[in-house]
Amino acid sequence: MDNFKAFRIHNENDTVAGRIVDMTIDELSPGEVVFKTAYSSVNYKDALAATGTGGKIIRNYPLTGGIDAAGTVVTSSDPRFKPGDEVICTSYDMGVAHDGGYGEYCRVRADWVVPLPAGLTLYEAMALGTAGYTAGLAVELLELNGLAPANGKVLVNGATGGVATLAIDMLAARGFEITAITGKDAEHAFLEEIGASVVLSRLSIAMGTRPLEKPLWAAAFDSVGGEQLGWLTRTMNTHGLIASFGNAGGIELVTTVLPFILRGVRLIGVDSATTPMPLRSRVWQRLATDLKPKHLDRIAYTIPLEDLTAQFDKTVKGQVRGRAVVALQ
Repeated sequence: MDNFKAFRIHNENDTVAGRIVDMTIDELSPGEVVFKTAYSSVNYKDALAATGTGGKIIRNYPLTGGIDAAGTVVTSSDPRFKPGDEVICTSYDMGVAHDGGYGEYCRVRADWVVPLPAGLTLYEAMALGTAGYTAGLAVELLELNGLAPANGKVLVNGATGGVATLAIDMLAARGFEITAITGKDAEHAFLEEIGASVVLSRLSIAMGTRPLEKPLWAAAFDSVGGEQLGWLTRTMNTHGLIASFGNAGGIELVTTVLPFILRGVRLIGVDSATTPMPLRSRVWQRLATDLKPKHLDRIAYTIPLEDLTAQFDKTVKGQVRGRAVVALQ
């Protein structure tokens, strides 16, 4: 195959930065499946990895970034996949220790590959990507613990982020009454458009200091962590459920055991990177059917490979909403 373009991340003199380079298939990380990448996406983790922000994420340099990719199989030594198959590959070591989705071709382990479900296009799969998968996995895990619209209000924190916007869309379609919290006052109308019943400014929240505050929420989806997650533990209803999947507000969690032993609150971690394949496949099937967002055209937008550096900068600074899909072809 001829040379192709890829966004390659380097660490030179302890400075992490990426640039577009020419590569060959033989230079890619090993794997049984080679596919021509149609689309990738930009996740918060991608921005941290490509800028060196927030500690060491990439484990070996240089590396093609991008924890998400979708495309069409070119060659496969694994009988589960054949040329022409449309596939998705997200998380695992993609874009962290294995060349990822920001290249016109990907070579990956067959055990990481998910066939594109009927009901999704390659573009829609990356409009969802790890963010949509994480939102869907959070819904799945909370439903296994009793999540239902009749239980009461659901809070979505950090509401303009990729996971959160998709979670709002999914939950609204399932009949939940959603309160969204954001620090971006200009985005209230957008959040209402995709399904939030109430939108609150982060600055308007009085978090209090008591071990247990007034119960407000039957469930919460949190991408922020830190002080705000601590507040959530104190304001859940009896038997309330919290899905934790982000740390944009910090990694520390300060709370007490009282929400857990007096109200039966359940704090559920959502790890999208290492989900066993049976559950991963089930969630992707749901993302193509009952959990497929209705407002992907409002939540997602397309950028070229050349715009990645600027997109990373805006992402790290919290200046984006929704999902940036990277067009590779």
